[in-house]
Amino acid sequence: MARKTIEQRISELEERKKTLKARLGKQERAQDTRRKVLLGAFVLHRLEHSNDADFTRRLGDWLRKELPGFLTRDGDKALFDDILQPASSPEGTDQVSGEASGEASGQGSGYGHTE
Repeated sequence: MARKTIEQRISELEERKKTLKARLGKQERAQDTRRKVLLGAFVLHRLEHSNDADFTRRLGDWLRKELPGFLTRDGDKALFDDILQPASSPEGTDQVSGEASGEASGQGSGYGHTE
């Protein structure tokens, strides 16, 4: 059996390095996506279930102020219509309603929070 040349071995190692770098990039993107999903689920959970009405109001105010500048697509903005609408309760402590509650918010869907 003929031994591989040094050039062949280097070429194989470079291919392996390329494959491993691609796998690492995919893993990092998956972790980044998971972090975003969990953070979003946490924020929605706090909006829906916080016992601190002042915190909920301030968080909602902050989201209504910051989200419109962050979201660039109309479809993305539509996903947050329930949050972007001004609070309408007399106390100013409206909790998020509609599709953002229950299953759509990750409640019971494995997004990391438990009750």
